[in-house]
Parts: sequence; C-alpha cells; structure tokens
Amino acid sequence: MKLWDKGIKLDKLIEDFSIGKDRELDMYLAKYDVIGSIAHVRMLSSIGLINPEELPLLLKELIGLYHQTETGNFSIDQGIEDVHSQLEFQLTKKLGETGKKIHSGRSRNDQIILDIKLFARENIQTVVEEVEKLFHLLILQSEQYKDILMPGYTHLQAAMPSSFGLWFAAYAESFCDDLQLLLSAYKISNQNPLGSAAGYGSSFPIDRHMTTELLGFEDLNYNVIYAQMTRGKTEKIVVSALASVAATLGKLATDGCLFMSQNFDFIRLPDELTTGSSIMPHKKNPDVFELIRSTCNKIQALAYEISFISNNLSSGYFRDMQLIKESYINSFVQLYRCLKAEYFVMERIIINTKILEDKKYRSIFSVEEVNKLVLSGIPFREAYKKVSESIQNDSFQPDMKIHHTHEGSIGNLCNDKITEKFKRIKNEFPFEFVNKKINELLTIN
Repeated sequence: MKLWDKGIKLDKLIEDFSIGKDRELDMYLAKYDVIGSIAHVRMLSSIGLINPEELPLLLKELIGLYHQTETGNFSIDQGIEDVHSQLEFQLTKKLGETGKKIHSGRSRNDQIILDIKLFARENIQTVVEEVEKLFHLLILQSEQYKDILMPGYTHLQAAMPSSFGLWFAAYAESFCDDLQLLLSAYKISNQNPLGSAAGYGSSFPIDRHMTTELLGFEDLNYNVIYAQMTRGKTEKIVVSALASVAATLGKLATDGCLFMSQNFDFIRLPDELTTGSSIMPHKKNPDVFELIRSTCNKIQALAYEISFISNNLSSGYFRDMQLIKESYINSFVQLYRCLKAEYFVMERIIINTKILEDKKYRSIFSVEEVNKLVLSGIPFREAYKKVSESIQNDSFQPDMKIHHTHEGSIGNLCNDKITEKFKRIKNEFPFEFVNKKINELLTIN
C-alpha cells in the first residue's frame, strides 16, 4: 500500500531503492506518528471533517495502536511503504471509510517533520536525565576528592598543581553549557509543523493552534514553506547539541585513557571493567574509554553529514531528506549508550591518592614559589629567574601545601554554584507540561 498509489506498478528495483530502510527506521517513529494522528483527528472533528460519532472510534483505534508501539506489537506489513501508510491501512481495515479520512489536511511531509520533532522532544529529555545523573556523580566525586592533588598539564607537560576535585568539577560544569545547547535544540524542536502539508498549506479550514496546544508545543512554525524547511535543519541543530555532550564525554574518556597508562598511573578501573591481550598477560586495557571516545567522535561528525545532505537543496521537499533519518535516530541511541557507560565506569573509578609523592612532580609548585617571593616584595621577573635557577641546579625544594581562595580554584571549587547553574538551566525544560499534554491526548474523554 502506498498513499500516493495511482494504479501504476512501480519497478521493483526503484521501489526497493526508494524505500531503503524506511520501514525499519519508521518503527522508531511509529508512536510519534500515532500521537500526531490523534491530535490531527481531534482537530478534524472540531472543523467538521470527521463526524462526532466517528471521532471516538478513531481515537480508540489510534490509542490501541499507540499501546502496540509501546509494547513492541506494532509492525509495518510487507508491501506497505512507511508508518504513515501502515496507520491508515490499519484504521481502514478496522473502520472502513472512516479510516480513510485521517489524511485530510496533511501530507506525509508534515507528518514526518512532526514525528522527528516529537522524537527529539522525548529523546532529548532522556539525554538530559542521563546527563543529570552523570553531572551529580561528578560533583559528588569532586567533593570527595577535593583535597587529593594531581599535576595539571599544558602542552602535555606537567605544569601546575591541580586536584581531582578540580578535574571532576571541570567536566560537571562543561555539562552546564551542553545543557544550554540541548535547551536551544529542544526549543527549536518544540514548534508545531503540522498543517503545513506538502509545504504550501491546505484549502481546508484547519486549526493549527489547536494541534499545537494538544501536542504541548510551545509555538507554531507559522510559515508553511518554512515549516518544511525545518526538515534537515532541525535534525542538524539537535545533533549539534548532542555533539556538544559527546565532546565532553569524549574528552573525559581521553583523560581516562591517559591517566590509566602506567606512565601516569593517576587512576585505575576495577579489573572486571578492563580487557586483556591475547598474548600479553599483564594487559588491562581501557577499552570502555576508547570506545566512548570513538563513538563520541562519530556523533560529532553527524552534523556535517546532515549538512552535506541538506545544504544545497532549495526550498520544498526532496527525497534526499530520507537519508538523514538513520543517522539522526542512531545519534540518540549511541549517545545514550555512552552516557550510561561513562557513568558506570566513573562511579567505580579508583583514584591514586599519592601521585605527588613522586619527585618528578616537584617542579609544578614553581609558580607557587614565585608568587610567595612576589608577596614578600621581590618583583615578579626577578622572582621568576630565582626559582628558575633553583630548578636548573636541582636545589628547588618547594612547600607542597597550597592555598588558593579565588572562585573556581583548588581551594574554592564553587560546586554549589555550578550545581545551581545546572539546575537553573534544567528547570527551563518544560518536560512536565509536555508529558502531561501527551498523556491527556492518549485519554479518551
């Protein structure tokens, strides 16, 4: 079944090539297509295109189909092109002519954009929840290990004293900025394209504000051409926000790989979280960190992939957009797996509390000694030369107790302020309101 079928049989090779993985990928979007259809039929009933006695029949069947998508009992039959066609086929099989009415005033073009935005809203919420868990774990570890010093590096050279408290909290605060980008992506996704049809509206007197309210959207994509132009653009913006989270995860994983090497020996993972070598009995490899890093690099590349597919297209729909779906859906799946894995290993990380007992890190206290001389009245450049000479002639004996007081330093991590920042951004997401509207939509009244 094809909604566009005019009775001409499509060549099998062209049909298979055109459909591609659509049936498989549409299974991820099926629940959102049902939700959009419920809002649409309610609106059609309000303007008289669906009779009052037909509405409860359609709602009952659609809600039943929604539950099938949730329980894994929904499928797209062989020979049916996509999820949109499957829904109409199911409704027509159950309700006859009534089932054929649901497509009035819309196109598969605005249906798929709607599905993509509803998918983004729900899955961004899942990502935010996982980021929040990891954020709080990092803050907790920052407080637990705030007094454990470690070398800080520039140019991969030991530079100045740092601490595990500072290191953990750095990644926690990075997630604040990532969360801000996720919020922007959410807001852009949280605009209703339904009713733009194929990109040029409809002669039916549809009520787009009604579907906007029913679906819990913050606003409309008003211009029907622009509503179509959000296809590709929305996915790129969303994936760019996911890429920001991935960049934080990937950098943390890179530190994990580096700090686990015997040359550093800053951290360890329990043996059951590492892999070995087929020929070297001593090996304990940080595969989990390496795979998080590489997966996160793939996620960061997806925005470019989407750009290359969509950037040179003029306004109006093109089938090129179909190819974006797979990468877009998979980006959430991959990032979710990385967040879960990173949380798991970071919760079990083992810290070396005696790193600075190694004499090779003595020189990282050079700036501390320079600053002490400056505070005693010696000009900075003279103090710098004096300490430099003592390091060169191997007479440098620093005081390894440090006292930093300014905001965000070793002695004043400001983790409470970082936590406030994170909570302030998270509270801007209207998750509770949106979930309430979707639950209302799935209730027959």
